Amino acid sequence: MRLILRAFMWSVLAFALVSVAVVLIYRFVPPPGTPLMVLRKFDERYSGKVRNRWVPLHRISRNVLRAVIASEDARFCRHNGFDLDAIETALKERRGGRTRGASTITQQTAKNLFLWPNRDFVRKGLEAWFAILLEVLWSKDRILEIYLNVAEWGDGVYGIESAARRYYRRPARSLTRHQSAYLAAVLPNARIFSPVSPSQITRTRAESVLRRMDRVALGRRQVCP
Repeated sequence: MRLILRAFMWSVLAFALVSVAVVLIYRFVPPPGTPLMVLRKFDERYSGKVRNRWVPLHRISRNVLRAVIASEDARFCRHNGFDLDAIETALKERRGGRTRGASTITQQTAKNLFLWPNRDFVRKGLEAWFAILLEVLWSKDRILEIYLNVAEWGDGVYGIESAARRYYRRPARSLTRHQSAYLAAVLPNARIFSPVSPSQITRTRAESVLRRMDRVALGRRQVCP
């Protein structure tokens, strides 16, 4: 029993060290892909093609930054990876029979970059661990940059640059407020909803994003002022 416990502890320590090393590497190097990209590539329900074009944060329209923060995580610049107010609200609504997401952009980045898409306690625990590492070892700019470059925006479409060219035939730096709001509105169900053939649900959400974009304050050189 003692040997098993010791082996388990060494395994946990090894995993922690490896995960810290990988997060540090991705602080400076664009990730080559994500587990979800690999899963989709071998899933017969999808095209198998993966479009992913990396683009640095300064070449992404600030309309996109405002739209995604307004849509996905309004307190992105104020929390340390976990939005406790959103979690409390989600728990209250769940008790009332409604479902509401409370994941921050940091948590979504951790999930998209390192983990599998299923909802289970193991994955949620690992998501929390990686979210802490991202907040400690990366800047907010880097978290948002990675998020925008690995997010799934349709069948085989990953990253804002690929999405901008796929749906609007233009680079990410040229996206308008309207286009940015519609791209943000289809997250995180971009395989179901389309920014260019929007359903009424997408239109309603995009209009809400547009109204909230003006309340998102960005720094002159960094995302967070």
